[in-house]
Amino acid sequence: MNPIWLDHYPPGVPAEVDLCRFASLKALLEQSCERFRDRPAFTNLGVSLSYDELDRRSREFGAWLQHEAGLQRGDRVAIMLPNLLQYPVALFGALRAGMVVVNVNPLYTARELQHQLADSGATAIVVLENFAHTLQEIVAATALRHVITTRVGDLLPPLKACLVNFVVKWIKRGVPRWQLPGAVGFNTALGRGARHRLTEVTLTQDDIAFLQYTGGTTGVAKGAILTHGNLVANVEQTSAWIGNVLTEGEVVVITPLPLYHVFALTANLLTFVKWGGNNVLITNPRDMPGFIKLLRTTRFSVITGVNTLYHKLLDAPGFDRVKPANAGALKLAVAGGMSVQRAVAARWQQQMGVPLIEGYGLTEASPIVCANPLDVREFSGAVGMPIPSTRVEIRDEAGNPLPPGEAGELCVQGPQVMRGYWNRADETARVLSADGWLRTGDICEMDARGMVRFVERAKDVVVVSGFKVYPNEVEEVLMLHPGVREAGVTGVADETSGEAVKAFVVKRDPALTAAELIAHCRTNLAAYKVPKQVEFRERLPKSPIGKVLRRELKDVPAA
Repeated sequence: MNPIWLDHYPPGVPAEVDLCRFASLKALLEQSCERFRDRPAFTNLGVSLSYDELDRRSREFGAWLQHEAGLQRGDRVAIMLPNLLQYPVALFGALRAGMVVVNVNPLYTARELQHQLADSGATAIVVLENFAHTLQEIVAATALRHVITTRVGDLLPPLKACLVNFVVKWIKRGVPRWQLPGAVGFNTALGRGARHRLTEVTLTQDDIAFLQYTGGTTGVAKGAILTHGNLVANVEQTSAWIGNVLTEGEVVVITPLPLYHVFALTANLLTFVKWGGNNVLITNPRDMPGFIKLLRTTRFSVITGVNTLYHKLLDAPGFDRVKPANAGALKLAVAGGMSVQRAVAARWQQQMGVPLIEGYGLTEASPIVCANPLDVREFSGAVGMPIPSTRVEIRDEAGNPLPPGEAGELCVQGPQVMRGYWNRADETARVLSADGWLRTGDICEMDARGMVRFVERAKDVVVVSGFKVYPNEVEEVLMLHPGVREAGVTGVADETSGEAVKAFVVKRDPALTAAELIAHCRTNLAAYKVPKQVEFRERLPKSPIGKVLRRELKDVPAA
């Protein structure tokens, strides 16, 4: 029997996609570079990189990795960059050289960075010099043999590059002192790589493309093994879904979400490289005046974001001038990473004339699993229906499929589902069955048309502006403070970020203050993981075996 959602697919969307069109992301890139050679592929800070230049620059970087750094096929290359032109050059250079990319959040603390680099076994890293001081603290405790540093303006024209780099370092004071002996500049690596011919590597869909780190209720970050086949499949699935709305070679997509996040990686970078689109990279979306100015001066056809970002845009002065300037070019606005608030969706549609198209995904599925039809006229409140070549079931606690309308755990099977977790056979077995069904840990329900609605997270994960925060990790950091006896962490509603982290603490030291605890967390956690609220309690609710009952924390009043 066909899945119920197939009868309700938009016209022209196939039930299955061709999974054999591209053997790898390398093949996908090289075809686009040939087809769209003279078109802009990426634009940042007013400068565009054409597909021809992307082809040449990524070859140079790949050749440097092979011939100067001596890296071998399968070696892990970490990329610790915000949205800059250097990111796609480094990404595709590493992939074309047969290496595995490890995306790293530049805002990580030294502790978080050390864990990810040590766990992945990365032997090389590309890092923006603004964050090199963090790497300096822990580099000796990793397997890194090569450090490539870059500055914000390194791929801009010479005069503009000098100006931008000067402003970032000396006017904005954005580059703390750092020292990494033997580090090579990004442009130096490109120059040296240009002396060599990239050794062609034959890649298949079974080769690993990314170790994309995610977490769990244990708080231990795990690397999801995403193969070339996983990502090619998700690009093809996404392309099939949007094929009736957009035109190849004509797409201009606004990319404010960080490319190291799997949502932007697939939905923006990889998908629209296949389409010959121009990814307009936003390095600092928090600069709302600058962001609004760019939106007013760019006739973009696609924008992706999270609820928090759309909310901030709608509240920003001057946003009402974006639609007239866009003059009807906008065809698609996508929201993912966190639940979309209905009020935000309504305001967006009123302002921009197109609905927010919400979807659902997770790192372990490359990430896209469900999406709303693009022909919807208004926000549905659902996360959509399974995309082509994807099977979804709602199951009870015993693993039995549930009928429409009943809530249970969302389980996914498809070519985009990860191979498993890197060096975590036990964790892999817990979520991935032998026949390829992935347990998402999310409670959802499906209606009679196959539309999926998100109910709640089965786990206690807190989602702050689309980024996952794992309570155990925050609790562990809180417990490192000598003034803390017990700690529990939950998420609370937040108007700006959707959710915020709240800590419940039993004091060991009566003089301990909330400000002192927050300062302690800031030295050990990325900013989005730091508790926004701290509440002191005499005791915390616990199970008979002594486990803190997080869900009761918000329900039990302070003593």
